[in-house]
Amino acid sequence: MLCAYLDAFSGLSGDMLVGALLDLGLDFDVFKSAMTSLDLHGYELRITRRELSGISAAKFDVLVTDPQPERHLSEIRDIIERGRFADRVKTKALGIFRVLAEAEAKIHNTTAQEVHFHEVGAVDSIIDIVGVAWCLDTLGIGELLVSPLPAGNGFANTRHGRIPIPAPATVELLRDFTVKLGDGEGEMVTPTGAAVLKSLATPASLPLPFEVQRVGYGAGTKTFSDRPNVLRIVLGQRAAAPATDQLLEIQTNIDDLNPQIYDHLCQRLFAAGARDVTLTPVIMKKGRPAITVSVLAEPALREAIAGVLFEETTTIGLRFHSVSRLKLEREVREVGTRWGTIRVKVSRHDGRAITISPEYDDCQRAALEHNVALRVVMQEAQDAARAQLQ
Repeated sequence: MLCAYLDAFSGLSGDMLVGALLDLGLDFDVFKSAMTSLDLHGYELRITRRELSGISAAKFDVLVTDPQPERHLSEIRDIIERGRFADRVKTKALGIFRVLAEAEAKIHNTTAQEVHFHEVGAVDSIIDIVGVAWCLDTLGIGELLVSPLPAGNGFANTRHGRIPIPAPATVELLRDFTVKLGDGEGEMVTPTGAAVLKSLATPASLPLPFEVQRVGYGAGTKTFSDRPNVLRIVLGQRAAAPATDQLLEIQTNIDDLNPQIYDHLCQRLFAAGARDVTLTPVIMKKGRPAITVSVLAEPALREAIAGVLFEETTTIGLRFHSVSRLKLEREVREVGTRWGTIRVKVSRHDGRAITISPEYDDCQRAALEHNVALRVVMQEAQDAARAQLQ
């Protein structure tokens, strides 16, 4: 699966995204022909080259020649659905507009259907969004990753009045993305660019093992004093190497809890988002036997995990620290057995299958339904997966 990494050191906008994607090798005339199927008028498409800090980048522009009306989401949906595009392209484009409408609706205390799109409902923004969806589909990009984003600073004048940078809709859309507040001159990420990320992209975990195939550069309109205003897209494949991530380990020692409660405790911790829970017998001071409860979880879940431990156990204190985890590439496959379909987790290293682990719940269900030994079901599922991988 092709993966595109958005190296957004100067932020991004709809036109920068289209320019960078076209710069990966797409034919501009074919792109223009595709866009003509949209029932839009009063514009021209242009692509030029712009050099910034010695970097030659594609500058994509939608030159609006006639006034454009304000449009509701339903009108934009009709325009896109009538276009001669693959359903995949329409789905991507409509998804981008939907998340944008929801963000605007929340900011203005209305509904997505009632939002009046001003700048984003204009012909240039519609073409930017549909153009991004068309380029991604034409290039066969199945995964979109993005670097940390400069948030910019200052104020901007809009039809609603003077607003802070980043724009309220942009901030709403960039929840769960890593942003660098105060970094950049003026607006660095536009609402259109943020909507594309919200709908289609995920934050990249850095460092990112990557096999580079092609690189494209899309230029912005502004000139910055501290960086070239370009978006770099790196196209290729994720390298088949163990991945790392940062988790939090939360621990406590308990010597006075009814043992019957531990099973319930583990269930609640997993329900709260724990990645793993272990119970380890230990000997505390004065020879007291106890249990160490260890929980691995995302750092953002610290308070939720702590709440469960304080509610369900007798502990009066917790300790926690960051841990780095090295993990193999994983995929879940479905294999056929005499007792039905079983899911199997395959872990790889350097492209080779290292471990094949049948899902316990699937195997147990099949064993009970067909009155066969669990180990027999597990072995057949493992053998079926191994044969499928050859």
